[in-house]
Amino acid sequence: PTISSISPTVITNAATAVTITGTNFISVPQVEAINSTGAITPADSITYTSATQVVATFTLPTDGTYFLRIENNDGNAVRSSTALLTVSDAPAWVTSAGSVGSFAGASAIATQTLTCTDATSFAITSGAIATGLTFTTGVGSCTITGTQTQYTAAATNNFTITATDAQGQTSDRAFSMSWTFGASGSGGFN
Repeated sequence: PTISSISPTVITNAATAVTITGTNFISVPQVEAINSTGAITPADSITYTSATQVVATFTLPTDGTYFLRIENNDGNAVRSSTALLTVSDAPAWVTSAGSVGSFAGASAIATQTLTCTDATSFAITSGAIATGLTFTTGVGSCTITGTQTQYTAAATNNFTITATDAQGQTSDRAFSMSWTFGASGSGGFN
């Protein structure tokens, strides 16, 4: 047998089906993942699709890169020449979803830091923050700072931030920011 490609190439620790494409597969082969320490983990289940495709479901608890090995029931086997499979958790948000806070509309806000482990970049993927604020992406966190200039009366911005890790996995989180304005033009007492 030969192995030419797999899909997907990045999975999480949860049970995930991986399609292996190659040649000369015989029903039903054994499929194993081998990590950099040499530990071998057999596939949870294997579906023989054709002589050129097998689907193996893996639950791999240890993050890292893995070689794949396929052994046909006639004893012939192949191991991938490179670590084709990466196991990595998706970014995990530390900052809770929901309101980032309620802020005085005409004043600069303190820097708001939103944290997500394993993230290497962040982007606002729906909605928007108020005009006048600055969104800065970083590694592990992003920040919002500045003075909003969009509103002169109470308002709320709703937005979603997508965190992305080094393997291209993403995690979304919905947030909001509210703006308040004090009363003006009120009558006084004599």
